[in-house]
Parts: sequence; structure tokens; C-alpha cells
Amino acid sequence: MIAPTKSLVGPTNLFLKPISNCQFPGVVVSFDQVFGRIQGLKQNKLLLLCHQGEKMEVIRKLSRGCFTDNRKKEKKLEVESVHGGEDIFDAEKRMSQEHLVIMVNGIVGSAADWRYAAEQFVKKLPDKVIVHRSECNYSKLTFDGVDRMGERLAGEVLDVIKRWPEVRKISFVAHSLGGLVARYAIGRLYELFPKMETAGLSGKCSSREHLNELTQHPDQHFEARVAGLEPMNFVTFATPHLGSRGHRQLPFLCGLPFLERSAPQTAHLIVGRSGKHLFLTDNDEGKRPLLVQMVNDSNDVKFMSALRSFKRRVAYANANYDYVVGWRTSSIRRQHELPKSNLLVKDEKYPHVVYVDRESMEKIHNGTSSMVEKQASDWKRKWLEVSLKYLGSGLMLASMRVNKDILHTTPFRLRAIG
Repeated sequence: MIAPTKSLVGPTNLFLKPISNCQFPGVVVSFDQVFGRIQGLKQNKLLLLCHQGEKMEVIRKLSRGCFTDNRKKEKKLEVESVHGGEDIFDAEKRMSQEHLVIMVNGIVGSAADWRYAAEQFVKKLPDKVIVHRSECNYSKLTFDGVDRMGERLAGEVLDVIKRWPEVRKISFVAHSLGGLVARYAIGRLYELFPKMETAGLSGKCSSREHLNELTQHPDQHFEARVAGLEPMNFVTFATPHLGSRGHRQLPFLCGLPFLERSAPQTAHLIVGRSGKHLFLTDNDEGKRPLLVQMVNDSNDVKFMSALRSFKRRVAYANANYDYVVGWRTSSIRRQHELPKSNLLVKDEKYPHVVYVDRESMEKIHNGTSSMVEKQASDWKRKWLEVSLKYLGSGLMLASMRVNKDILHTTPFRLRAIG
């Protein structure tokens, strides 16, 4: 949050700090000479020795420069409205940024949902990021289904990159249903590019041996790219990764069995194809539900390979006061895997963060997981899960708090983007 600017009029500004040798063209003014005897003199005139025609110019420059508060001025942010969203960047650092951040809204949302957060990203990292607030899926367009929305988002991302050919890295920050849409889009945008050394492999090996080597160890010879850029961060806030079907997955149903049984049959009447996808009732062309398909790569869309390619994957989940997205589905857990109350932490610096699941990530880095354990929990382990808890917010949907709380309760969010 930006601190309010202190007024320049007040006791603290009656005596300005002297600045020696404040220089302007055609004149040198010594503050020791001009102000050395001014205190206590009420009738004396202030005499400036300079060229006759430059007197008013000197006064104007003095009043604008040396007599003003020299605190750092607010960064000037540039906003370019384009078809499909808005680009936010620091106008003074234009063309130096190489990191593109795509922000995606949730159901019945719009690009405006991310306005505050986008501005904070740019103010914090003016020379690093360009933030694009997506608007290809807004309002009732969010009822079209995860696949159609994902296709639109993928096309929008490619259009944005054409406008910013200097960018080299890409990150996604998505809210609610937008997290599923972003996951679909990156699967569509995922590509493998040969590493530089691959092109220069020794000619000692035959083409068959070369092909076998590439097939068996693709990660050693290819680099993963999303829309041609290096994937960095994939962050979701209150996203129903496991869908909305199941006990207390849609909290406002209060866990009542008859409501939870009827919701899958009626959701599409309210939110269209998106409802079918969220409740896993879709079976287009006899295929499995889309969210089930998205936990693996398919022939034409590399869902998991794309997700795996990001250096950081963080899932923020609301532990309470979210009446639309349950804690289990947003944190990618079974009921018995939810943290017990005695494991929740209290952090004075970040009071809303009550649990950070780093254990699975540490097991991977330390190599302590068994093969069975790795296979069983591979999907969950692709994420660093952070649970948030809001106090005194019973009348507000926590899933909609994407503007200010994201930046204020995230200890590593802005740092990780760089």
C-alpha cells in the first residue's frame, strides 16, 4: 500500500534544509549567503545578483526546485488499453522490461479485478515487468467452459507478445476459475525448443543413436517454453483445482447432502459449460471430464508438462470465509490431508498466512520420497501451497479478495516474480 504523502504545509516545512551551491544557467546562488541573515529580519529585501533578464526565471526555478520537498516522486505508470485487456508498465523504463506477467480473472470477473495488484507489481519492479490484465474472458463469457476460455486466453497471450517482442520470461497470476483457464492455456502454448548445444552434437554418433538419445533424455536436449518464453511463476488464488463436486467443495451449500447431490445436475443452468466442467459432468465426445484430463498430458495439449516447466508454482487457498471455493479443492488436498488446527501458524508480519506446505517440496529436493510416494502425490507436489485465513470477514467472499490482500499477505510474491 502506498503511504499517504505528507503535506508540505506545516511546522516541519517552515525551515527548509539548506542546499549549498544550487546551480542554474547564468547564476550561482549560495544559500549560506542568501539565508544566513534572513531569520528575524522582517522588512529586509531579498537581493539576487544575476542578469536583469533572468531574475524571474531564477525565482521560478528556485521555487520549483530547491524550495520543494525532494522526496522521491511517484512512479509514472503507463496503461495501454488494447483489444482483450490492458498493459501496465513503467513509462520511464519502457523497452527495458523482459518479464511479462499475465493476470487472469475468475468467474463473472473482468480485468478490473486485478487493477490494484497490477499497479503494485509494476511499482515494485518497474524495470523488470510488464503486466497484462486479460479481458478476453469476462462477465458471461466465463460461462463458456474452461476449454473455450483457455483457447481465447492462449490467443490473447500470443497477441500481447507480438506487441512486446523484447520480453523473454512469462508468469501467470490467476484467480478462481481463471486458474483453470490459465492451466489450459499454458498447455496449448507449451513447446520444446532445442538447446544450443544440441545443434552442435558430435558427429561421431549415428543419426539413430542421436534420435535414441533425444527420445530417452528429452529434458537434457530441449528447453521448455510457453508461448516461446521462459516460464517462471504460475500462481493461483482460490482456484478449484479439483473441481466443485464433493462434500463442502462449494461451501455456501453448507455441506447439506441434498443440495450437494443436486448441484451437479443444475450448475450448468446457472453458469453454462463452466458448471459442467467444475462438477465433472461433462463428457464431450465420450471423453473423461476435462478437469480429469488436465492432470495428465493429452495428445494435443501438454497440460502437466507445461505446468512442470514453471520454476515456481504456488497455490493460495482460503482456509475460511470463502463461500465459493472450498479449502480442499484450492489447496489440492483430500479431507484428511488438511492441516490440523494445531499446525496452523501465526505470523505477525503476514497475519493472513496460516500454513505453508513446504514438506513435499523439501522431500523432492532432498530425495527422501519413495517412488510410490512420488507417483501417488506427483500432482500435488507440483505446487507450493499457502493457506490464508481472514479474521472478521464473515460478510465478504474471501475468494473475491484479490486486490489488496494478495500483495499485503504474500511474503515472497513480488520477490519471486523478478
